Amino acid sequence: MKRALISVSDKTGIVDFAKALSEQEIEIISTGGTKSVLEKAGISTISIEAVTGFPEMMDGRVKTLHPLIHGGLLGRRELNSHMDAMEEHGITPIDFVCVNLYPFKETISKTGVTPEEAIEQIDIGGPSMLRSAAKNFAAVTVVVDADDYSKVIDELKADGQTSLETRKTLAAKVFRHTARYDALIADYLTERSGEEDRESVTLTYNKKQTLRYGENSHQSAVFYEDPMAGPFSIAKAEQLHGKALSYNNIKDADAAIRMAREFDEPAAVAVKHMNPCGIGIGDTIEEAFDRAYEADSISIFGGIVVLNREVTLELAEKLHKIFLEIVIAPAFTEAAFEKLSSKKNIRLLKLDFSEAASAGKEFVSVLGGLLIQDQDWIAETDKPEWKVVTETEPTPEQLKALELNWKVVKHVKSNAIVVGNTNRTLGIGAGQMNRVGAVKIAIEQAGELAEGAVLASDAFFPMNDSVEYAAKHGIKAIIQPGGSIKDQDSIDKANEYGIAMVTTATRHFRH
Repeated sequence: MKRALISVSDKTGIVDFAKALSEQEIEIISTGGTKSVLEKAGISTISIEAVTGFPEMMDGRVKTLHPLIHGGLLGRRELNSHMDAMEEHGITPIDFVCVNLYPFKETISKTGVTPEEAIEQIDIGGPSMLRSAAKNFAAVTVVVDADDYSKVIDELKADGQTSLETRKTLAAKVFRHTARYDALIADYLTERSGEEDRESVTLTYNKKQTLRYGENSHQSAVFYEDPMAGPFSIAKAEQLHGKALSYNNIKDADAAIRMAREFDEPAAVAVKHMNPCGIGIGDTIEEAFDRAYEADSISIFGGIVVLNREVTLELAEKLHKIFLEIVIAPAFTEAAFEKLSSKKNIRLLKLDFSEAASAGKEFVSVLGGLLIQDQDWIAETDKPEWKVVTETEPTPEQLKALELNWKVVKHVKSNAIVVGNTNRTLGIGAGQMNRVGAVKIAIEQAGELAEGAVLASDAFFPMNDSVEYAAKHGIKAIIQPGGSIKDQDSIDKANEYGIAMVTTATRHFRH
C-alpha cells in the first residue's frame, strides 16, 4: 500500500484531497490539527508518533524530524542498497507529501506582532519534508499548493500514479516555495539586525499577471509583486474599470504615484513616458487639475493622471473630455465613476494614500547584476542646508515657487530642469545630454510665462551659460544643489542679472 504524509497549516481543500487519496487506497499519515480535521471528516489516518515511535515535543517544534520519516521520503526505490537499508531499519516508503508551511508572512504582516511571535512561525519540519520529497521526485509526488490537488487526483484516477513530468514540475514549485519562504525570513531578521551592507541578497516576488507584451510588442513580460508591498504601490492599486495594465502603463503609473506622494495639499500629476508633463496644486482637487492641465495640454493626451483627493463629478467631466490611459485616485464618487467608466478604454485605479510617505529600497537590473539603493525620498521641510548664495534674496512668493518646483525636478529624468510658479509647472526639460539644452526646452515650453517664474535644476551648473540663458528669458529665482568647483561663476552671473539663487546641498539625479 502507498503512503501519503499530510500536514498543512492552510486546510483549504484538504479534506476532499485526502478523501480522494483514500479512495485510491493510499494510507495517510498526519499530524496534530490536520489529523483532527481529517478524522472528523471520517478519513482514517496514522499519527506521526505511531510511525516514528517518538512523541511530539517542545510545543510541536520536534515531530517530523526523524529517520523513519525522511528515510521514507529520500530512499531511492531503484537502488538496492537504499531499499535494503529501509528494510533493515523498518522504514516504509512515503510516496506522497502534502505540506504547506506556518503562516510566517501573514504573521509579520499583522500590526504589533512581536519578534517572539514571528519566530514561532518559522517552520522547520515542513520545509525539511518538502525538500526531501522534492529531491526524490523520481518516486515521490510532493504538493505544496492547493491549486495542484486536482491535477494529482486526476492523474491517479486515470493512471494509478502521477507522471514523472508532473512530479518534476511539482518539485520545482516546492523549491521556489521554500526559497520564497526563507527569503522572507532572512529579510525580516536582517532588517531587525540593522545590517545594511549584507554579503548577499535574495529577493522574492509573487506573480500578479502575465502581460500582453513588454516595452515593445516583440518583448514578453510578466508583472510580479512584492509579497510585503504596502498599500501605496501600483502592485496594490485596485483596478475598478478598463482593460488590463500594460508594461508601460505600470512603469508610468509607478512614476506618477511617486510624484503624487510629494504633496499633502490637493495635487494633480500628469505623466507621460515616466516624466511629469504637468503638476499642479490648489485649494481644491479641481483647481489642482486645471493647473496641471494648463501646464501642458498637449502632452497630457494619452497620459496618466494621479489625483490625491477623491474624484468628483465636476472633475470627472473635465477628465472625460481628454484621452487618458489611466486615472488613479484614493476614491471616485458614484457619479464620477459612472461618468468616467462610460469610456471603454480608460483604466480607473483606486489607491490607498494612507502610507504614501513611506519609502524603502528600489532595485534596478543591469546586465549580470542588480543595483539596490534607497529611494530618493527626503522630506526637506526644515531645509537646514538651504542657503541663499546671491545678493538678491528670494521673495516669500518666489520661495514658495522654488519649494514646489524642487519637489518636481527630482522626478524628471536627468539632466532635468523645471520652470514653474507657486502653483504649477510651466515648462519641463527632461533627459538632455547637457544642462543648457534642458534649460532651453523648459523655457521654450513655458513661453511668455517664463517671465517672472522660477527655475529648478536637479544638479549644479558647471558653467554659467544656463544661468545667463534663464536670466535673459525672465527667470527671477533659481534653486539648485550647488557643489560645483565653478559655483561662483554661476553665482556671479545670477548677481549680474539680479536673480535670487538658493542652493540645497542635495542632488536629485534620476537616470
